[in-house]
Amino acid sequence: MIAALTGRLASKNPSRITLDVHGVGYDVFIPLSTFYSLPDVNELTSLNIYTYLREDAIHLFGFLTAAERSGFALLTGISGIGPKLALSVLSTLSVADLASAVHAGDVEKLASVPGIGRKSAARIALELKDKLDRVEVAPTHGVDASPSLPDRLQADAVSALVNLGYRAAEVKEALKRVARLEAQPIPLKDLIREALKDLAGR
Repeated sequence: MIAALTGRLASKNPSRITLDVHGVGYDVFIPLSTFYSLPDVNELTSLNIYTYLREDAIHLFGFLTAAERSGFALLTGISGIGPKLALSVLSTLSVADLASAVHAGDVEKLASVPGIGRKSAARIALELKDKLDRVEVAPTHGVDASPSLPDRLQADAVSALVNLGYRAAEVKEALKRVARLEAQPIPLKDLIREALKDLAGR
């Protein structure tokens, strides 16, 4: 089982990357929290890996912190929460915010995650209440996205939010509203966060 990988970042987008480890390219799915802090393409990076085994496939999920990997493992251990939904949770909420919502029994906050209904949110709050205490949440320092052309910036933001379960049309409208409120160019991670706030408020 693969637990960690270190290699050259061959390609990246908000939902998955290719990591070149001594000439072998590993396709790794990631949450937005990891995407925000990735280095530039062709630079060296290290990821904590969760190997998800199925009868017909092996999927790798990568995280910059051990806390995110632990949170992912706990989420996928809940009935009805598969890898895609677990990534959606970690893309919308930090591990610290997830722990806070679980301990407070904040079903509304958990249900704000795309793909998570109230029943699933209640199940997450119930099943993780005692387990998240064992996850050590370390502070992380994100890296701003490199300057990009507006069309590329929007395309990356749309891709990320659509992968979370939002419809492309509503995502584009949310991005327009965010852009009107920002006087200066906004990094990708901040654009996605503001768009998520806009979408959650509607």
